[in-house]
Amino acid sequence: MRRRTILLALLVPLALAGCNDKQAAKAPLPHRMTAEDVGHYCGMNVLEHPGPKGHIFAASLIEPVWFSSVRDTIAFTMLPDEPKDILAIYVSDMGKTPDWDKPGADNWIEARKALFVIESRVKSGMGGDEAVPFSDRAAAEKFVGDNGGRIVEFGQVPRDYVLASVDRQGAASADEEAGSRRPND
Repeated sequence: MRRRTILLALLVPLALAGCNDKQAAKAPLPHRMTAEDVGHYCGMNVLEHPGPKGHIFAASLIEPVWFSSVRDTIAFTMLPDEPKDILAIYVSDMGKTPDWDKPGADNWIEARKALFVIESRVKSGMGGDEAVPFSDRAAAEKFVGDNGGRIVEFGQVPRDYVLASVDRQGAASADEEAGSRRPND
């Protein structure tokens, strides 16, 4: 009897640890964007910028990481110093918002399931190139017809498009000073 009790005492924590691993691997649901959410790279309130936003959940982080642009959201997944234990990546579904300036607080799509329009004339809220996400191909195609660009899946967004060189960043800064182009301008 005593051996059985000792054996159970050893096995129960192992079984519970297995349950916790399964719960930790489950993707959290997206959060509603609020005035308290601050962009990871710019340190500014995400609501202060037009265009699509993103947030990422990582197992090693307590809170989601917020981004003022989808391009920054994707960059986070590519940079070597950022966590790699990503559970979910949510981006604004721009096919479900009528207004570029207010992309919506809760119209999220998991980025790995989205289609992205890249290389369009439209600039991010920070004035740089943007990867504009859509859940619906027809909405993405309409956006391309109005604003140029091409449609790619998450894994096809080019690394150099996301992690632009210094020269490209300088050009984005000049665009920002002149005023960002919005869809259909």
